[in-house]
Amino acid sequence: MLSIESPKVISEEELEDQAENDLEDTDEALPFNYSITSYGADYPTDGLVKRLNRGDIYVPDFQRGYVWKLKEASKFIESLLLGLPVPGIFLSKEIETQKLLVIDGQQRLRTIQYFYNRIFEPTKQEFALSGISPQFNGKTYNSLSEEDRRRLDDSIIPATVIKQDEPTEDQDSIYQIFERLNTGGVKLQAQEIRACIYHGEFNELIKELNNHPDWRKIYGAVDKHMKDQEFILRFLALYFCLDSYVKPMKSFLNGFMVKNKHLRVHSLQEISNIFTNTVELIANSIGNNAFRLKSNRINAAIFDAVMVGLAVRLNKGSINNKNDVLLSYNALLQNPRFLAASVDTARTTETNNVEIRLDEAIKAFADLV
Repeated sequence: MLSIESPKVISEEELEDQAENDLEDTDEALPFNYSITSYGADYPTDGLVKRLNRGDIYVPDFQRGYVWKLKEASKFIESLLLGLPVPGIFLSKEIETQKLLVIDGQQRLRTIQYFYNRIFEPTKQEFALSGISPQFNGKTYNSLSEEDRRRLDDSIIPATVIKQDEPTEDQDSIYQIFERLNTGGVKLQAQEIRACIYHGEFNELIKELNNHPDWRKIYGAVDKHMKDQEFILRFLALYFCLDSYVKPMKSFLNGFMVKNKHLRVHSLQEISNIFTNTVELIANSIGNNAFRLKSNRINAAIFDAVMVGLAVRLNKGSINNKNDVLLSYNALLQNPRFLAASVDTARTTETNNVEIRLDEAIKAFADLV
């Protein structure tokens, strides 16, 4: 006799939580095939430090990225002094600058940089080796014997350098590799990784927009994991690429960010105007409870639909009757088709659901005057 498993019943609370947290599509399969060039490179320790100090090799700038204590850092330096093999690092070559981004290995690289530069940055104290064998304990780079210093300088740290060749329009494979290999401290979230890999004028603009007073009133306190910045990116990507969304959302946002990395596709003024005009309207009409249902967290699906819907309308001119905005917003939240694509599903980033809710939101606000 066949046993038929009953479908899982998802509660309203679970659905809301899913929509609120569905910025990243953590469980979606990636449909892409990448062409990646990689090669091995053996760098002497002193050469790595020179490149780090010049900025030719750079570590993503996150204060919480370096987590080693002095004893852990000392043991790594001791391994190099003893000639022991150490784990390799992963670097990504930037096509534009030819600089190397550290994907994995920042603890090791920062450690040797701190030791050579004489200061253990987490404590701002002199970097003297501690908690290791007596022959090296208490030693600084300057107080090492000439033989030990030469041995350290010549120590080899193996590296794998990668570069994405195809597709050429984005660097999504670098994102995927970074996400899987980054082992420094607390796991980085999606927008934190984008800020590392796709740094540039667009990323700086998102950071600036994130401080807009009306956005802060709506969102609340600044998110230390950049979720608030990811919401801004999500809105801009869906607004400017309204007809070209394809799941997964994560890769869609990656692609939009890298294409506009230097604000050559959409200008600073264009982006600033559409974002500020939209959040100012929402703050003055819907208020601080915008995009929320029963909890205090923003519902991502409602957010992207309402923001895009109002932005499309504002593109045709200003809206004078703020009360009508609120009425249309409340009516949209009662729209069965909109709810089915935004709230009553665990897959809010499915292409069909995104298209449906954006279409319903655009229609809801189209006739406002």
